[in-house]
Amino acid sequence: MQVKNIAVVGGGTMGIGIAYVSALSGAEVILVEPSDRQAKVVSDNIASAAAGGVARNKFSRADADALIGRIRRLSDVDAIPEHLDLIIETVPEQLALKQKVLAQIDARKPALIGTNTSACSIDTLAESVSAPENFFGLHFFNPVWSIKLVEIIKGQATSAASLDQAREFVSQIDKQSLTVSNIPGFATSRLDLIASLEAMRMLESGVASAEDIDRAAVLAYQHPVGPLRLSDIVGLDVRLDIARTLELAHGPRFAPPDILIEMVAKGQLGEKSGQGFFAWQK
Repeated sequence: MQVKNIAVVGGGTMGIGIAYVSALSGAEVILVEPSDRQAKVVSDNIASAAAGGVARNKFSRADADALIGRIRRLSDVDAIPEHLDLIIETVPEQLALKQKVLAQIDARKPALIGTNTSACSIDTLAESVSAPENFFGLHFFNPVWSIKLVEIIKGQATSAASLDQAREFVSQIDKQSLTVSNIPGFATSRLDLIASLEAMRMLESGVASAEDIDRAAVLAYQHPVGPLRLSDIVGLDVRLDIARTLELAHGPRFAPPDILIEMVAKGQLGEKSGQGFFAWQK
């Protein structure tokens, strides 16, 4: 099944990326974002990404204009047309918020519902929809337009047909998928988070500067970006939400360090706030 029409609920970093790659694949995309201010960020980022594609000779200016034209914004989930091929929820990693939004999405009667989550239980979230056999997790990675992997998370009720359709969608947007069980943190989130939390503890205890800790990961292990800079890109508030979720599921090895808790409390959220472990230009 080719996804011809899709809605993405949430205009944050991940929602922007998912909307972009979906439109690039030829799908008509609705992006739901209630904030006019954030909607302007969405528009600017999509235009910038499309311009970058033209500059790198990935596609023509006409193709870029057509891509942008396939994305339209709505401010309310309830305004999404019924019976779309797929709706993907991309709101923050807060269980109650996701449950509320998924119930709203379910009322729009899409063929498939996906949740973009790094840590939340698919089975718990599935309780918010009326057809859990058509529900699954889609874990995208930032930046969505350049990272080729999507984790597909299978819930207890997810049907084989829905998983096949999810894999086809991932292929449609020119990415590769791996299918994982519904164990908190799945595969990649656990690997990524444990490294990031340890880097934070190293910084907290004075092992080295943030710059040198990241240089160690890049030079010694050939990571494309260090764990602290990556945490800034992901968002320190997102890191904190995921750490707390995985601490409950797997114990104290995922407990967030004090430095992370304190920075989030101060509003130092990383790239999106202009200050995290590094200074960012806004």
